[in-house]
Amino acid sequence: MATNQEICLAMLRDSDRDRYLACLLSPEEKRGALAALYAFNAELARIRDLVHEPLPGEVRLQYWHDLLEGSAHGSTAANPVAAALLIAIETHRLPRKTLIDMIEARTFDLYDDPMETRLSLEGYAGETASALIQLASLVLSPEEAARSADAAGHAGVAQAVAGLLLLMPLHRRRGQIYIPLQILSATGLDRDAFLAGEDRPRISAAIEAFAGLGREHLAKARAAGPIAPAVFPAFLPATLAEPVLIKAQKRGALLLDRPLQPPQWRRQLRMGLAAARRKI
Repeated sequence: MATNQEICLAMLRDSDRDRYLACLLSPEEKRGALAALYAFNAELARIRDLVHEPLPGEVRLQYWHDLLEGSAHGSTAANPVAAALLIAIETHRLPRKTLIDMIEARTFDLYDDPMETRLSLEGYAGETASALIQLASLVLSPEEAARSADAAGHAGVAQAVAGLLLLMPLHRRRGQIYIPLQILSATGLDRDAFLAGEDRPRISAAIEAFAGLGREHLAKARAAGPIAPAVFPAFLPATLAEPVLIKAQKRGALLLDRPLQPPQWRRQLRMGLAAARRKI
């Protein structure tokens, strides 16, 4: 019978191959907790894909909220990810508030409301991607995690922007938009004009500015100082952001039509090299 760790890793192998590889490139004794965290994140991230209306999505988010507050109904035996997450929280003294904030931030994904400002986007990224890096750092080395908190914050925003660029064609088909209205307005667009996809020069300018925001945060993450080897595995998924951000700036509106994701072998090579060099 498969263990919870094996189930979490199998789930990541199917749904989040980059974080699956990050687990394999982490110390063996830490993989169980990291796999639990990443599988929990994957569960939250895919809720919009599983529901057609916001209410069922909110019910799924509430399940995780209740679990973390200790008011879940029934045993976690039927949910290996939930069981593994609770063990990771207890073993590594992970802050439940951070995980709850991550759940609440994901409520935004269930609706088609636009992201209003750059600050709104940074807050969303901070409570999702940045928080995940910080939690993984706590698992890897609680002593070093605090020293890399600033780098984690900025790296998470860069990673989130890259991820949103990769998903932009899907989001547009759904009527979702994560580029802040503040950026759209500066390029002469509004939500409807962007989703219509007809004003290609302005859409390219908006995408270039959005990717530029990600590159700005990546530069700040690098300027925050060297990341301790003990916690560097937590940053491995973020090392994939730069090629996406650069390509998005070059491609502009064309990314609405063609996939932006580099092939799997190239992502694995980049993560492997980053693990050896310990540089994001």
